[in-house]
Amino acid sequence: MRTQPKSAPELLRWLWRNYLHQHTGTMAFAMLFMVIEGSMVGAVSYMMQPMFDLVFVEGNASALKWVSVTFLVIFAVRGLSGVVQKVLLARVSQLTAAHLRVDLMKRMVRQDTSFHQTHPPGFLIQRIQGDVGSINIVWQGIITGAGRDLISLIVLIGVAVNVDLVWTAIMLVGVPLMFLPIGVAQRYVRKKASAARDLGATLSTRLDEVFHGITPIKLNRLEDYQVGRYEGHSDTFVRSEIRASFGTAVITGLIDIMAGIGFMGVLLYGGAEIISGEKTVGQFMSFFTAIGLAFDPMRRLASLSGAWQAAAAALERLKELMDAPIKLTSPENPVPAPKGLPTVDLKNVTLNYGEARILDDLTLHAEAGKTTALVGASGAGKSTIFNVLTRLVDPREGKVQVGGVDVNRIALDDLRDLFSVVSQEAVLFDESLRENILLGRQGISDADLKPVLDAAHVSDFLATLPNGLDTLVGPRGSALSGGQRQRVIIARALLRNTPILLLDEATSALDAQSEKVVQSALDKLAGGRTTLVIAHRLSTIVNADKIVVMDKGRVVDEGTHQELLAGGGIYADLYHLQYQGGKTVIDPKGAAALLPRAPQLTAPEPSLMRRIAQRLFG
Repeated sequence: MRTQPKSAPELLRWLWRNYLHQHTGTMAFAMLFMVIEGSMVGAVSYMMQPMFDLVFVEGNASALKWVSVTFLVIFAVRGLSGVVQKVLLARVSQLTAAHLRVDLMKRMVRQDTSFHQTHPPGFLIQRIQGDVGSINIVWQGIITGAGRDLISLIVLIGVAVNVDLVWTAIMLVGVPLMFLPIGVAQRYVRKKASAARDLGATLSTRLDEVFHGITPIKLNRLEDYQVGRYEGHSDTFVRSEIRASFGTAVITGLIDIMAGIGFMGVLLYGGAEIISGEKTVGQFMSFFTAIGLAFDPMRRLASLSGAWQAAAAALERLKELMDAPIKLTSPENPVPAPKGLPTVDLKNVTLNYGEARILDDLTLHAEAGKTTALVGASGAGKSTIFNVLTRLVDPREGKVQVGGVDVNRIALDDLRDLFSVVSQEAVLFDESLRENILLGRQGISDADLKPVLDAAHVSDFLATLPNGLDTLVGPRGSALSGGQRQRVIIARALLRNTPILLLDEATSALDAQSEKVVQSALDKLAGGRTTLVIAHRLSTIVNADKIVVMDKGRVVDEGTHQELLAGGGIYADLYHLQYQGGKTVIDPKGAAALLPRAPQLTAPEPSLMRRIAQRLFG
């Protein structure tokens, strides 16, 4: 649920406290030149009186020289001071935006899985790039323009008052009348700008999903459908932006209306005084120039007022993200991670995702240095066990231990250094093959990498790549085949050399030839490690030291392959179902698979089929 909108002072205090205060010296130096630049505008209007009265009316030749030189000095000082303050404040603006993006990135990558399930990538990209960018544009305009324009306005009003206080009062009589409509317009702009920011995040999310799912979109002929959805969101976004621009334009339009009323009043009143000889033409021109120049900064300030409402809407969302609590953190006083080959234990673990119970009082023990396989229907909670072990999520109840130590007592970095994970989703980064294996590790030569590449069978296809280890693998590894991507992930795990290995359906999406190669690499990887395997193809785990059968978040059976077959139950049912005389069968995930013929097995009886269906589908 969204909180109440933050006030402008509150948002500015947050921005100052966290980012701008470190640039105090630079901003103070820039402000000095800003004051000089703004004052020069007032000097121009002030010089109108001697220029008209002494030069144009009296014809004083000596006055012509010093007035001309004075104008040259005024514009030169204004130009130089403007360059200095713009460069200094642009530097502050860009550094502030960069620091804000980095801090947001740090914060987002440390959020837990549930946070990223409710905040899609497109949403976060829009916040980090789009919202910070929009704030930076407005903020740069504010700090490079608002200060200068405010100083110019004050100086110019001072010049006008110096010429005639009554004229100035008449000119500004409409200002108080503008406060209420301008306030209404500002609230309107903020509301529409806030809606536009949300729609911008929706557009980014749509693009992210479309480009990541481009293959199924093409195969299902969804191009026009997806473009239509994007076009609909885009039209709504455009309408919100136009309405926000309308509100901003209304604010500057009200200033122009006020200026017209004021000028009319001054011409009627002041013109009569000039005709009667009470005031000189030079005085009127000085006043007229000062007020004329004053309305330019006034209009810009009014425009920035509207633009600030749009920036405030974006800044408010960024502050909400920065204030979002990080739920999974390292303990204040962490204990050392266990050494050697650790055991893995879950004791009476219960975990819910919303109202759905995923793990239900589950107890599991994996022996050190041995392979424990997890089997069961989809939704039984197998992958969730991996998530609680690595603290991607914390259970509601129960204990999760590695080597006898509770995982929530170990520093997160130390805990995750104990695990290597190879899953069916072999996601690679759009970097070189080398970087995808090293993941930032330094000081590892090609000679050091060779044993790893050989063991993972990466060397088998390395020679076919145009630039060897320096070949770019494309977005999500799209330049490599599925089997090649899996071998890269295995090489990465071998290089990490962790004591615990988690395998999540690592070969399920591969063809028979690729599966054989990858399985050989996995066997080498699992050697001498505490290994937990999630498998739906039971042929891959028949040699596991222990097989744990899960159903609806509970352990319902465990033992070796032969023990479980002899005991009947879910495992025996699944095994018989997968090995129906070498025919095409349905695995527990519902996918057709042609599995090897199991010796001396017959097709299950109809009653067995019904029993399996009841277990799998309720």
